[in-house]
Amino acid sequence: MSNSELRRTSELQLLEMAQRFFDAAADQLGLEEPLRELLRYPKRKLTVIFPVQMDDGSVRHFEGYRVQHHPVLGPTKGGIRYHPQVTIEEIEALAVLMTWKTAVVSLPLGGAKGGVRCDPTQLSLGELERMTRRYANEISPLIGPDIDIPAPDLFTGEREMAWIVDTISMHHQGQYMPGLVTGKPLVLGGSEGRDTATGRGGFFIAQETLKHLKRSLKDARVAIQGFGKVGSNLAHFLQQGGAKVIAVGDVRGGVKNEAGLDIAALQRHVKESGSVVEFPGSEAISNEDLLELEVELLFPAALENQITVDNAERIKAQMVIEMANGPTTWEADQLLYERGTLVVPDILANAGGVTVSYFEWVQDRSFYFWTAELVDRRLKR
Repeated sequence: MSNSELRRTSELQLLEMAQRFFDAAADQLGLEEPLRELLRYPKRKLTVIFPVQMDDGSVRHFEGYRVQHHPVLGPTKGGIRYHPQVTIEEIEALAVLMTWKTAVVSLPLGGAKGGVRCDPTQLSLGELERMTRRYANEISPLIGPDIDIPAPDLFTGEREMAWIVDTISMHHQGQYMPGLVTGKPLVLGGSEGRDTATGRGGFFIAQETLKHLKRSLKDARVAIQGFGKVGSNLAHFLQQGGAKVIAVGDVRGGVKNEAGLDIAALQRHVKESGSVVEFPGSEAISNEDLLELEVELLFPAALENQITVDNAERIKAQMVIEMANGPTTWEADQLLYERGTLVVPDILANAGGVTVSYFEWVQDRSFYFWTAELVDRRLKR
């Protein structure tokens, strides 16, 4: 089976997994079948194919997507990702998860997701901007502060959000509408605390879960798979809170130190080298072995389908806190439950990002902007 076929199978599994978790929750809640059927399918699925002029004068076509799962609680909300193998099935699955995520934390929003099939690392800045603006133009009929509000995701950030809000604002009589997207630069109506919100939220979830169990974060042994923006910020907050982060990993491998890693020094190392590997004072560890370490807290913060039936029996962590979307398969989740391993699901654990996105949207609509301290206080609440 080719890599693309494997990727597509994984995405179909992610969509199936999202539906299976929904059905299990619906059984617990006793939802009637008509309501289940209403919530099972997305309201809109848009596929767009659009041309972009490249730097050499040639024209290349890109395929993009936007899925709005359900606006039952309010306008839909969800990120836009760039990846060479993104598919409509992946986007639909993530839109479904966004609906449950916003509902779990009582936000008046539905779920959505978007993406463009591209490799942003192979595009010049000019090509990336032209592609982003053309994609924004194509999906603009579905986007608005009261309809659907995009945000950053994989390989997108505040720069891309600035291009998108500028482009779509042109469809509103040229009036700048900051509430069209979130995750923008502060100068364009972004929110304090948005860049660290997902990691900060995960830290608060860990604190509250341990508090509920009458345990403390102090000296708790932690492993984090994934050291991008989310994993890096999470590690910083956990160490500040007294935890001992003994292992982290990224796409190139992992590092481990039983005495605890110096997270500030590790962040500097990553900034200089591009990876956690070969961090001084640590030993190498694979991402597979990292997941199986004997720790109090395991944070999968990378990709989906990392804990499966193949390795679930070897997971020794007392608690798994899902910072990635769908890192634990349905079958593995059942195995962990039977063994007494507590799993904090992704729709709660990583909801800090969408929560502060909601705060940004509220600030944009009121034209009243909060301090970083107020954002942090309301996120914790």
